[in-house]
Amino acid sequence: MDKLTKAITGHRRAVIAVFLVLAVVSAVLMLGVSVNYNLTDYLPPDAESTVALGILNDEFGTGIPNTRVMVSGLTLTEAEELKGEIAAVDGVTGVMWLDDVEDLDTPVELMDRATVEQYWRDGAALYQVTIAEGQESGTVDALYELIGDGAAISGDAANTAHIQKRVVTEVLSAAAMAVPIIVLLLLLTTTSWVAPLLFLASIGVAILINMGTNIVFGEISFITQSVSPIMQLAVSLDYAIFLLNSFERHRQETEDVELAMRLAIKESFSSIAASAATTVFGFMALMFMRFEIGADLGMNLVKGVILSYVSVVVFLPCLSLACVKLLDKTHHRRIIPELRGLGRGLVKIRVPALILVLLLVIPCYLGQSRASFVYGMGVPDPELRYGQDTERINDTFGQSTSVVLFVPRGDPGAEAELSAELSQIDNVTSVMSYAATVGEVPPETLDEAIVSNFYSDNYARIVLSADTANEGDEAFAVVEAVRSAAAKYYDVSYTCGESANLYDVREVVTEDTGLVNGIAVLFILLTLLVTFRSLTLPFILLFAIESAIWINLSTAYFTGNTLVYIGYLVINTVQLGATIDYAILITDGYLVNRRTMLKREAVVNTLQKNFLSVLTSGLILSTAGLGLNFTSSMQVVSELGLLLSRGTLLSMAMVLLALPALLLIFDPLTARLTLKAGFLKKTDKEVEVK
Repeated sequence: MDKLTKAITGHRRAVIAVFLVLAVVSAVLMLGVSVNYNLTDYLPPDAESTVALGILNDEFGTGIPNTRVMVSGLTLTEAEELKGEIAAVDGVTGVMWLDDVEDLDTPVELMDRATVEQYWRDGAALYQVTIAEGQESGTVDALYELIGDGAAISGDAANTAHIQKRVVTEVLSAAAMAVPIIVLLLLLTTTSWVAPLLFLASIGVAILINMGTNIVFGEISFITQSVSPIMQLAVSLDYAIFLLNSFERHRQETEDVELAMRLAIKESFSSIAASAATTVFGFMALMFMRFEIGADLGMNLVKGVILSYVSVVVFLPCLSLACVKLLDKTHHRRIIPELRGLGRGLVKIRVPALILVLLLVIPCYLGQSRASFVYGMGVPDPELRYGQDTERINDTFGQSTSVVLFVPRGDPGAEAELSAELSQIDNVTSVMSYAATVGEVPPETLDEAIVSNFYSDNYARIVLSADTANEGDEAFAVVEAVRSAAAKYYDVSYTCGESANLYDVREVVTEDTGLVNGIAVLFILLTLLVTFRSLTLPFILLFAIESAIWINLSTAYFTGNTLVYIGYLVINTVQLGATIDYAILITDGYLVNRRTMLKREAVVNTLQKNFLSVLTSGLILSTAGLGLNFTSSMQVVSELGLLLSRGTLLSMAMVLLALPALLLIFDPLTARLTLKAGFLKKTDKEVEVK
């Protein structure tokens, strides 16, 4: 370790140069990292909708209608002509309209009314458009240019186009909101006006390197792009604060600043590593999700925390030594002093705090899994054009979603019977299949272009429309009914479409919940067992943080709001991994003090000395969450930010109010079940101050 610290401080100019070069190179590499905006791409390969999408692309060479385009003030002839112009737009691979299901030579009055009203109402035409994946933004812009501002576009591809344009801007907006508040918090709790800038520089370099090294993965999800930088900043700042605080203490012991920094590195190396380990293990649990967006986010956060750790123990010491004169010139007294009597006050309210927690914990544990969940992107922001267009189309034509069913080709009778049964399913408004549309005309007698709409070499394609949203009880009931009906006639069948895809997302992420939460708890439990060598303390700490998580997640159920399930699943591990450090800090201080103090005095002293550290760290992480919540137009990201912010405050409250009570209650048991505890024992002459 001595050789390592000497190498770091002795080559500080080279170290600074290397990190800055890596940061610049990584910033350039970031431009080559593509961002995936399609949640269904992260379904496991054996999911039914994943297999169906493969069949659609490989055998039919097209995709699912993913965009609804509404244009008003047209005649039928003009609407038919516009369909051809829409089909010619670069990136559009298919357009469905009324002429695909009805003969336009027939008067509209003689057509099936229900069918007509899916595509044509009061001079407004609604086109079901398929836009190629990866071309959403440019194609939607081209469609708006073609149809004019008075028209409306909605659907999955339009939502993706909206996200593509805003994700980077919103990340920068979140940082612009959070960073000034974080700097203010650091200024209030540190002793140098320059120190907060050094903290941000060391973590900022680590963030750039983390995002740039994603080039090895080729692409990341939009959730990772939106959430990872802010979360890495928030959970890693503590490491930088700890190192510079240690440096400041050692400078009081020696006039040799380089020696003081080496001692600080040595002291911080293992203690920061222990803190980072719990965070890393919490994030690692995400990598075990079958829904691969968890692995995408988890791997990025794990890599980010490790890079932040390296930056803090290598880059920050060199940067601080280079700026030591500036640190001295801008030194000031701590603005927020240690609050006398605070620890004793917190201990006095421990009993009512613990009683309140015990009253809440069971109903919150039950309620947190019973909220109404959303499994996709959530509700579009009504203040943005995409949200307004979606509302206009729904008001005119109602909600609509498509389900594409593939069955083996070769049994026209079964196909006809299945088509008839599918048309009777609740909320299904139309069924397009060869049997239902063309009838008994042999395929070999028809134009290949017509036949290819329904048949590939191996499969028959049946397209259903339903008047439901993309997800929810009604939409998922349609998917279940379609799959059940197909199973009566065929041994093998596959469905896809937005509602079918989200149905599979629901099934996969619901299965992931128990596994991911169990792995996170197990990882952190083992870490705590090794850290404290105690059979009681790990369970006490986990109870404190898990209770905060249950209270946080149950809020949606008790307020009657929906919760994006991805946020619900991710926050379980993120809140645990990111805030368990607060409990570790308090417990570690309690163990040290307990060797020279009686239990009540040890807890009071620990709270007194560590309150400000917990408060600062908690407010920084909570502020980062609020930044995401206020600046993101994506419900999944905004809600994850809110859960992170609220969850951090709840964890902080549990650690400062309920954990002291648990430490005191279980103190005798902890003394017996902790290896080499060395707790001070009360003698006949010692009376603990009440």
